[in-house]
Amino acid sequence: MNFMMLVVAVITAIALVVAALFIAKAISPRSFNPQKGEAYECGIPTRGKSWMQFRVGYYLFAILFLMFDVETVFLFPWATIVGELGVNGLISILFFFGVLILGLAYAWKKGALEWK
Repeated sequence: MNFMMLVVAVITAIALVVAALFIAKAISPRSFNPQKGEAYECGIPTRGKSWMQFRVGYYLFAILFLMFDVETVFLFPWATIVGELGVNGLISILFFFGVLILGLAYAWKKGALEWK
């Protein structure tokens, strides 16, 4: 019985997605303008090639930011119920901080936090 309900739910989900894509394709306006394909940045027309390489430092810096941003997202729920968790909660969050501190130390040692 439960398996049949799962199959019906999956088939319904697939049918709704296909129907939404079909309706969007059917009623969307169809116009092509060459300017739509150009890169657009802050209202200033681009000069030169749009595809250029960026230093890997920008991506590394962004990934490090996301890593510590996600840390904050995981830390907030823990902080709201810290009184109920007891010693096990404290040990688990200390382990979590330890892993993050090791990651920060590694990035610092590799020079990932230096902006050149």
